[in-house]
Amino acid sequence: MRFFTPLYRKWGEVGEITKKFGNFPESYVKKVVEEVEWKTPRGLPQYLPKKIVHKKKHFSFHSPWTGSFQRENEKGLRHKKVFVEPFRDWSFFRGDRVEILSGPDKGKQGIISHVVQERNFVFVEGHNCKLKVMGKTKTYPGVVIKSEQPLLVNSEVKLVDPSDLKSTNIEWRFTEEGEKVRVSSRTGRIIPVPKQADETHDYKSKKTYKESLKDTTSDDLSKITFSPKLETFEMSVMKSMGIEEERIPTKTYWY
Repeated sequence: MRFFTPLYRKWGEVGEITKKFGNFPESYVKKVVEEVEWKTPRGLPQYLPKKIVHKKKHFSFHSPWTGSFQRENEKGLRHKKVFVEPFRDWSFFRGDRVEILSGPDKGKQGIISHVVQERNFVFVEGHNCKLKVMGKTKTYPGVVIKSEQPLLVNSEVKLVDPSDLKSTNIEWRFTEEGEKVRVSSRTGRIIPVPKQADETHDYKSKKTYKESLKDTTSDDLSKITFSPKLETFEMSVMKSMGIEEERIPTKTYWY
């Protein structure tokens, strides 16, 4: 019998890099990609728990928590199904230097500015751009906007080895200390993950982040704010108010 290792995510799920950059809790990310049409009301034990959920699986260039993503996934809209090749180990991060393998900028190198892990897309600063005229009328020529277009990591870009600035394939290996690193298959040099990969919407780095009033501080994490007890909510309220229960409850049996 042969067992297969599961891939890094299922089709239509939000990638780990997208979650990390958004810096949102898992419950919020799950909420924005699901639309609950109906579910069993609470407090009605005579009904079986049931929920009808429509998952928003169409990913383009927008993050799941943006209004553009929600408009693209409105109920009733149909999109052509896109087949995405899954990766066991994602190897492209913001700040990486890559070489473009196809298109008008073939052979040029640039820095990755944005990653869309759900579609295997990367955007390279100043490369693979498209010109679009906005606001053109009979009396106004309009404004030309230059926007970067996505490149597939499977076949359109390759990582650049920083030792000789040439493109190379990479492998994930472990160092003697147990750290997982990217290694160039051609030179054997380690290609470190850039610091830009740790940036989020909230901070450039964890050290420069300033805590606000609603943040949970490190001192609060060491405090025990709840200890479980074998008592109901009513019993804990009576205990805090100094009320003693003198009645003896009747015995109950469960079959």
